[in-house]
Parts: sequence; structure tokens; C-alpha cells
Amino acid sequence: MLTALGGCEPQLEVHINAALNVGLSATEITEALLHAAVYCGMPRALNATFVARKVFDERGLLPVDNATP
Repeated sequence: MLTALGGCEPQLEVHINAALNVGLSATEITEALLHAAVYCGMPRALNATFVARKVFDERGLLPVDNATP
């Protein structure tokens, strides 16, 4: 929802950190943002992805491994 609204990047950063804290992987978050692009458009999805990348970088989770097990 924050991705679709746009302009909520600070709140999105908090939610991405919280998602990682409760066990979601960086790959799962990235996939959710990719899925959101279809519904809210690429510009907003890209903004959300940049926020996620910042959070992943701060946590040492880059590069994100998108390989399927």
C-alpha cells in the first residue's frame, strides 16, 4: 500500500526493516515490490525498490540472491 501511495518512503523504510526483523528475506521483499509494479506502476515501484535497496545495503544483504532453492 505504501508503494502504491507514493511519497511514503520514510514509512516504507520502517516497514521493510520490520519485515526483515520478523523473518522475511530480502528476496521475498524484492518479489513483493516487483509484483506491486503491475498494480501501481513502475515509477512508484522503482522508488520503493530504491528504499529497499538502501535498507538491504545498511544490513549487509546486498547483492540479493534471487536464485530459487
